[in-house]
Amino acid sequence: MENWLDDPAVAHIDKSKLDFLQMLVFESNGLSQKEMLPFLMAVAKRGKENNISFTEEEMNAIIDTLKKYSTPEDLEKMNKMISIYRNRH
Repeated sequence: MENWLDDPAVAHIDKSKLDFLQMLVFESNGLSQKEMLPFLMAVAKRGKENNISFTEEEMNAIIDTLKKYSTPEDLEKMNKMISIYRNRH
């Protein structure tokens, strides 16, 4: 994946938030769908502990940007993660 962090569409988002997401991408690599929910719950807790939250606008910009740089396999995984996340909220 090219460096989506340099995309102008996410330039307005705080660097610490983007770094947090980059860490999430690396840590989630290779997780099964069964492992994904506990992982996302742990990430949400870690984000809360570090006072990291995203507005709906930021999340949409990030998702749209990630989709531009993703392989079909990445897109499938991302869509599953988004679905799990949205079903929990």
